[in-house]
Amino acid sequence: MPGTLKQSPLQQLEHLGDGSALAQEIFEMMGGAKFFDDFRREDVQQLATFMQAYRAQAGAILIREGDVDDYMVLVIQGRADVVKTNKRGQRQAMTSVVTGMTLGEMSMIDGEPRFATCIAAEPATIAVLTRDAMVRLILEDPALGSKVLIKLVTLLSQRLRQTSATLLHYMER
Repeated sequence: MPGTLKQSPLQQLEHLGDGSALAQEIFEMMGGAKFFDDFRREDVQQLATFMQAYRAQAGAILIREGDVDDYMVLVIQGRADVVKTNKRGQRQAMTSVVTGMTLGEMSMIDGEPRFATCIAAEPATIAVLTRDAMVRLILEDPALGSKVLIKLVTLLSQRLRQTSATLLHYMER
């Protein structure tokens, strides 16, 4: 229906409050999360206050392909599948993310439509960082905000390199 706004996938999830309630779980899962290599407990506790926590049941959509929204997701517990709709309208599996991994960084940064759909493959707990919260973090705690931004840029750069290598492999065939 023209003019109808889509509801954010987050509105369908159980909201647990701000992420500070999950700061301990975030800190505990940091050992296996490359994103948090350089973060201290105090960093995690501060970052968590800028995030919102949610619980998702298996099958719940965390991010919907084509949506224009401005948040990234940190998987605190559980697993999510990333799928892309092909030209025939069928969903094709791209990858899965597990505890300690992130989703949706590109759209949080550039505001462009979501590239793929992310679905909870099992019950999951997630923390969400919006663009507005990221801006507040940078203004209120520049050192931590810079650390998060550097991690995001590094992560996106690594993914671009992997994608470029895969594309080159296919081109050389």
